[in-house]
Amino acid sequence: MVDDAASDPADRLLGWLLDSDPTLRWQVERDLQHAPPAVWEATRARIATEGFGARLLALQDPDGQWAGGAFFPAGFDFDGPEAAAGAGQPWTATTWVLNSLREWGMDPGVLREGRTAELIDRNSRWEYDDLPYWGGEVDCCINAFTLANGAWLGADVNGLVGWFAEHRLPDGGWNCEWVEGSTRSSFHSTLNVVKGLLAYEEITGAGAGELQRLRELRHSGEEYLLRRGLLRRLSTGEQVAPWATRFAYPFRWTFSVLNATDHLRRAGARDGTPPDPRAGEAVEVVRAARQPDGTWVQERRHPGRVWFEVDVPTGEPSPWLTFYALRVLAWWDASSTTSQ
Repeated sequence: MVDDAASDPADRLLGWLLDSDPTLRWQVERDLQHAPPAVWEATRARIATEGFGARLLALQDPDGQWAGGAFFPAGFDFDGPEAAAGAGQPWTATTWVLNSLREWGMDPGVLREGRTAELIDRNSRWEYDDLPYWGGEVDCCINAFTLANGAWLGADVNGLVGWFAEHRLPDGGWNCEWVEGSTRSSFHSTLNVVKGLLAYEEITGAGAGELQRLRELRHSGEEYLLRRGLLRRLSTGEQVAPWATRFAYPFRWTFSVLNATDHLRRAGARDGTPPDPRAGEAVEVVRAARQPDGTWVQERRHPGRVWFEVDVPTGEPSPWLTFYALRVLAWWDASSTTSQ
């Protein structure tokens, strides 16, 4: 709960958010407190030596992987009770740990010093067809994670950009079920792809020719989502599904309007463009979920085995969701104020 000791509600909320693990605190300092770079950079540097980041680093296997597997832990029983509907997949394997460390702001130099990318290249294979890790496989979301993580660690994942160009669907987005014949894009898959493309662009500083190709791909997926207002079916105008407006952290692979609007915020900063008005309804969904004390609640947890929890149980005020929501609203409202 937010501490009531401070008199000003905004100060109470900020103090509550700052009283957090370095993985979250440095982002609060940078994006909400607007602290000088020396402050948040010092906090960010602590990720490798304390808290969530250090705990995950300590769990790395000698062969460079986590839990002995690429997307699933070694020895995972795909026919067992843990794989049953509703049980949730484990979130302990290599890809999920790399996603977390990268998204939290871990200095990739720490992992590069340990030759993590080389070790993974040598020892990790996808559960699908035993394919080499950094080459990706057939799942759009998995390949998007691999593109971003590979760029972050300095692995050669350049070929995956072409893969996304080849597997974009006629409506402008992507669907992980393309391999099963789907010809319509998915909200989940498309968001994961555009997030991966943006991360690759940010990390690599792509040159003019490649930058144009990357942005054309990314903008195509973003347009797919924006045409649907980030939450509605294009055919009927109905809300696509309840998951679009239910917030959970970590985001994992799932779409929500909070996850999507935060991507658009980041993409707009990269492109130098203002918020698209078509995201307005989605932003108001985010705003409406704010509680009287200024927080956002963890509405559900993604089931499945984890190394350790990084956010609160269902029904409690979530520092992570509150941070993301406040950042999205600040981005949106600043643009509205400027345009008046």
